[in-house]
Amino acid sequence: MIPTRTDAVRIEVVDRVGVISFTRPGRRNALHDDMFAPMISAIEDFAADPDIGCVVVTGDGSAFCAGGDIREGSGRRPDGTRASREERISNLAANSRLSVLLHEAPIVTIAAVNGAAVGAGMAIALACDLRIASSSARFIGGWARLGFSGDFGGPWLLANRVGPSKALELLATNVTVGADEALRLGMVDRVVPVEQFDAEWRAWATTFAAGPKTAIGFMKDNVRNASVLSLADAIVIEAEHQVDSAQTADHREAVRAWIDKREPQFGQTD
Repeated sequence: MIPTRTDAVRIEVVDRVGVISFTRPGRRNALHDDMFAPMISAIEDFAADPDIGCVVVTGDGSAFCAGGDIREGSGRRPDGTRASREERISNLAANSRLSVLLHEAPIVTIAAVNGAAVGAGMAIALACDLRIASSSARFIGGWARLGFSGDFGGPWLLANRVGPSKALELLATNVTVGADEALRLGMVDRVVPVEQFDAEWRAWATTFAAGPKTAIGFMKDNVRNASVLSLADAIVIEAEHQVDSAQTADHREAVRAWIDKREPQFGQTD
């Protein structure tokens, strides 16, 4: 069974949507090392499960995620001794795989940003394919205030959303970006009123979850290739995806539904 819960994260499945919630509202959902393994494992399991068509990351309480929990410190071994530079780099890179999975896993990922997304929290939101924000949401790099340079792919992801110049300005000046400004800059895709937020992100996620999972995963790969491959190279991979999607149960169901003049019911097996 995929659904689980720890003291810091809740994982559940609702209507073919895998939902990962930060559950440390008293600490504004700040991250610590024990959170990453269950989240990474959940995303991998959701992506492999034919009964789940979308992943949502959100937070309990008034914040999405306040970034790393600096009160608990970092770079310490279980026995309390200081880890070496190489160990700290390795641990951070391993935890940051969360961002890579959200960005690259063959399943639609959505950040439902209910409040402040700071530092690594902002990076996690940007790593998702799509972002829906409450009107109370705000985005803050946060790293500059602490003398940090950025982690969890935040600088890379922000630069790819708003351009390198604007990204550097936002990061270095530690400016707070409100929901409406984030929409204007392309950091989020939708902004909804606070009182409608929960219903809106659930309805949006369900739309993706109801679609043909394998085909949408290929679409995600095709879209991502647009920024790294030439058209000629991308078309070759696109052709492979098109032929492979034609072999799926979802495609066969779509053809039957077209013949029967009804809506297809994706996610079924032959």
